[in-house]
Amino acid sequence: MWRLGFFFHETSFGLLSVFIPLYVITLGGSLVDIGIMISVALFAAIPASLFLGYICDRTRRYKFYILLSFISATIILYLFTLTTSIGLFTVLYVVMSALHVAHEAPKNVLIAEHYSHEEWRKSYAFYEGFTEIGWLLGLLLGFLISTIGFNSNSTLLLCSGLNLLAFILSIFLVADPILIFERRLVSIEKKIDYTYRGVLAASKVLDGMSLREKLKGESFLAFGIGLVLFSLASSVFFTPLPIFFSQELALPTSMVFVIYMLSSSGSVAGYFFAGKRTMPTEEKVQMRRIVLFKSVLVFSLVAFVQLAVQPTVFAAIILVLMGFTYALYYVFTLSLSMALIPAGRTGLFNVLISLGGACGSFLGPLLAQAAGFLPQFLVASAVFFSAYVILRVFS
Repeated sequence: MWRLGFFFHETSFGLLSVFIPLYVITLGGSLVDIGIMISVALFAAIPASLFLGYICDRTRRYKFYILLSFISATIILYLFTLTTSIGLFTVLYVVMSALHVAHEAPKNVLIAEHYSHEEWRKSYAFYEGFTEIGWLLGLLLGFLISTIGFNSNSTLLLCSGLNLLAFILSIFLVADPILIFERRLVSIEKKIDYTYRGVLAASKVLDGMSLREKLKGESFLAFGIGLVLFSLASSVFFTPLPIFFSQELALPTSMVFVIYMLSSSGSVAGYFFAGKRTMPTEEKVQMRRIVLFKSVLVFSLVAFVQLAVQPTVFAAIILVLMGFTYALYYVFTLSLSMALIPAGRTGLFNVLISLGGACGSFLGPLLAQAAGFLPQFLVASAVFFSAYVILRVFS
């Protein structure tokens, strides 16, 4: 039940994911304005993620930071209705983004400490699938209000109200864990396992036996670089995407929401599919394959648009597949990161994602405005492939 507040929070941000880029355009902004705004916001979220991830583990007060995230979004979304200045809107958006990440590390810890290591992936998958339904509902609301003709202020007030509901529900439903030890146990298990494999390999060599298996530890550096590159590619591709559908394919706002709803539906299916049991070693292999497949999907979108063969239909299909594969990737990497990142540095996962996202959010719109959408998509495909190459080093 503690996830219910997060559900309504994601409903709000699902609607905002499409609404905000289009709203900036209506205020007289450009693709570059969108890129700068989102990029600065994500860069601001990096020190915020590090600090908030550290302080929540240090104080062991996770509920407080979840509530801080929800109430700050409530207030700032209301303040959005009081300005039509792009500069002030950008400042408020940056502040909201920095405070928004306050709930990310705490909710990851709540799941990690409430469940055993063997249940982490299934628990993360259920959480993400459940909240993705909220995100999908937000896109559905966006479709409905764009069809009905809600004005921008009414839309922002609706999103503010949803975050207020999330805040109220979390006051009563979220509780800090009584004991915090599961992540430390996992860290100890990994060290013991690596030591055991080293001793076993040494004993085989001393006994004159051939050593066929490799003694290889997990490279967090490669894992972290892979996360940054994947996030970079995703932001390069997705940040200007609503404008691509709206301007390049000349789709009405309601249809843009429909396409994003299809993509979110793919994510919901992916999250619940990721909850099925697989061996931990398969997790890493599947993660790499997903990254490679994302590169192929983005390249395919370029081909279909270039050939002008039902580009809208194929774009929708590709986005469904991208939503499904992203869900698998996110659950696998989140589960792996909680085992690799020690307590007190929980925010590092969000820092790496924000770093790539910040660079990509600026680069994507800049490329789209300077060279066009198709070259921008090709760059995203190439970066996805680079992430795949780097992640092969991990494990």
